[in-house]
Amino acid sequence: MPTPRNDIRNVAIVAHVDHGKTTLVDAMLWQSGAFRAGQDVADRVLDSMDLEREKGITILAKNTALHYRGVKLNIVDTPGHADFGGEVERGLTMVDGVLLLVDASEGPLPQTRFVLRKTLEARLPVILVVNKVDRPDARVAEVIDEVYELFLDLDADESQIEFPIVYCNAKAGVASLEYDESVTRAAVVGGDRAGGSRADGSGSGAGGGPAAGAGGSEAGTDAGPAVAEGSLAPLLDLLLEHIPAPTYEPDHPLQALVTNLDASPYVGRLAICRVRNGRIRRGQQIAWCRADGSIERAQVSELYVTEALERVDAAEAGPGEIIAVAGIAEVTIGETLADPEDPRPLPVITVDEPSLSITLGINTSPMAGREGSKVTARQLRDRLDAELIGNVSLRVQHTGGVGSESWEVQGRGELQLGVLVEIMRREGFELTVGQPRVLERTIDGKRHEPVERLSIDVPEEFVGVVTQMLALRKGRMEHMTNHGTGWVRMDYLVPARGLIGFRTEFITETRGTGMMHHVFDRWEKWAGEMRTRASGALIADRRGETVQFALMNLQERGTMFVGPGEEVYEGMIVGENARSEDIDVNPVKEKHLTNMRSSTSDVLERLIPHRKLTLDQAMEWVREDECVEVTPQTVRMRKVELGKTERMKAARTRRGK
Repeated sequence: MPTPRNDIRNVAIVAHVDHGKTTLVDAMLWQSGAFRAGQDVADRVLDSMDLEREKGITILAKNTALHYRGVKLNIVDTPGHADFGGEVERGLTMVDGVLLLVDASEGPLPQTRFVLRKTLEARLPVILVVNKVDRPDARVAEVIDEVYELFLDLDADESQIEFPIVYCNAKAGVASLEYDESVTRAAVVGGDRAGGSRADGSGSGAGGGPAAGAGGSEAGTDAGPAVAEGSLAPLLDLLLEHIPAPTYEPDHPLQALVTNLDASPYVGRLAICRVRNGRIRRGQQIAWCRADGSIERAQVSELYVTEALERVDAAEAGPGEIIAVAGIAEVTIGETLADPEDPRPLPVITVDEPSLSITLGINTSPMAGREGSKVTARQLRDRLDAELIGNVSLRVQHTGGVGSESWEVQGRGELQLGVLVEIMRREGFELTVGQPRVLERTIDGKRHEPVERLSIDVPEEFVGVVTQMLALRKGRMEHMTNHGTGWVRMDYLVPARGLIGFRTEFITETRGTGMMHHVFDRWEKWAGEMRTRASGALIADRRGETVQFALMNLQERGTMFVGPGEEVYEGMIVGENARSEDIDVNPVKEKHLTNMRSSTSDVLERLIPHRKLTLDQAMEWVREDECVEVTPQTVRMRKVELGKTERMKAARTRRGK
């Protein structure tokens, strides 16, 4: 008979990107006393990676813990992008319930559908948190109706649709079970920082936080500080009431599922696990049930539990706890730690198949080896193998594409693959990155491709241009809503390859005002050929240093990607041609001086500032016969074949296929 453990709750926070998940965790930590009074703590404290802070998104799922009314709350913060869906799926295996955050103005968006679908498949109870209720354009009632429609659309059963609702402003640290616009605005205006004040009046984070009670200190500290009214107390109370306690079999042998990996410079690889049954102790002999079916003996050299943002030593941990185990050097995600006398492996974690791929190779350009410290194929292969250990949603296959040594890396989307390339670039790698391509399937003997569900919010005046752009990319409009505020929401089904390179063009055409989000929806029959880039490339025909005189003449042909004084080489793309064909140009041509002088020969002309592409923009821009050269300091675009003769031969070969 399963027995509940009532002193623990495990909950994940899921939502669309930028709907306030990490900010809500910040407020919970402040109000639970995790930080001392006056402590300097960054906003979105769980977003600890440099890339997460720069992009303002969560990339890796992380867990934290706080104490509230005698109960330990283990909270898993998950990414909002479907590209990092593998992190979401792993996070859901660690918890018994979910907080679903939805923006009070934007409502449910494609990633909301994705994370909710995974939650419903796992049969987890849901608490709906309507966040940012203080927004001037909040439309709370309509958003709740849209969430109900989303539940019905995802075939939720009656018990799943009966979810409680909390109205929240995570930035101000206030929550309520009733929505009153005037009261909410007043609470926001008068609210403190997300820490708020504690019921005992001691201020944010003063006194013993949850970490103080971890080692079994005086009674009362373990319960954690009470949270004041006018704070997140209604949300935390509802969480204790609605999220079920973890259950276990009292006489069952040890079972702990490895759901994530971390590393410590002192004890090596850490296996992040949730204990399903039994107890685990430091120094204990365990059975390591490997992914290939074999079982080996191992020893727990160190055992940690999470308290606030810190991992603290623990002598033992029981069922329901989220722990970190050191001492197993080669453990991977999905494996089980079990009792050596009675090993019982748990089911392996399964994640969705990848839908997009890029080709990664060593840098083969004439400028290779100037900036990076890792330039060999062996170093690249070892780095990709290391990435596979901690990222279960990636696939890597050796191929013979771009460069002499290259690998096809398959993932969920452009963002996930772009983040991987950016991380490797910062580690000192020099890479050649090919054009992103969709992965096809053959179903019933017919060619199928992935189709994305796209949501677009644009001002009314741009509806026509966006509709025309998506029609060229084989998009089908499913729904269109005008909220009467001057903005229109359009829902499309678009082949995934039609969205490669779409974001840059979309932002340009909507003057930077449009917002778009997309997520994988289903597989459909091949939609036919499509041309996603109407412009050609300006290609340097020789090596040298660009000069202003040459660029002045070339800027009439299109948009330049390089400025004066930059080194270029034959086959490097230096600009975008206004017409569809590629042109070989000479960007290093200097002005020859003569003895003739004229008052009208030298007229002041200004060089138009060149367009500097980011890594993501460059990956979207390139075509099949082009690639991106990525070094720690520079992003360049080039042709796969640098010489003009070789390019013409390769073009004839492609046309003949």
